[in-house]
Amino acid sequence: MVGIIMGSKSDLPIMRQAAEVLQEMEIAYELTIVSAHRTPLRMVEYAQSARERGLKVIIAGAGGAAHLPGMVASITTLPVIGVPVKSSNSIDGWDSVLSILQMPAGVPVATVALDGAKNAGILAAQIISTYDRRVAEALSLFKQSLTDKVMETVQEVEHLGGLKQ
Repeated sequence: MVGIIMGSKSDLPIMRQAAEVLQEMEIAYELTIVSAHRTPLRMVEYAQSARERGLKVIIAGAGGAAHLPGMVASITTLPVIGVPVKSSNSIDGWDSVLSILQMPAGVPVATVALDGAKNAGILAAQIISTYDRRVAEALSLFKQSLTDKVMETVQEVEHLGGLKQ
């Protein structure tokens, strides 16, 4: 099971992408709001109880100062994937990226691209695939679908190139 948390409801359009990936791969997840600044005790409780509740990975999205992923990572021993979210009060998203990316030694947070919740969902699936064969097979099919999509466009472009001769 994967925990998907975000600082506020405004992050949901981005964070929903992680849930969609997990849903496609039939990986159980929970989705909720946990604010590092407005509900710090909830954040501590969430992070402390995550493992015993069956979570294997936590995906944490946050905008602005983006403390949620790092603070959760400082409390739990589970892998935490940080999703910097470009918010309305953001400095082009760089504040969020750097807040999540620049963690001190001993408190790692795997960080994906700005608004990269889809990749966070895929990374969580890859972590789970290290011990779950069914998820490994689903990822293999997913990767093959990426190859297939590119090869379709290769054929389209090569056909267009042939028209110009």
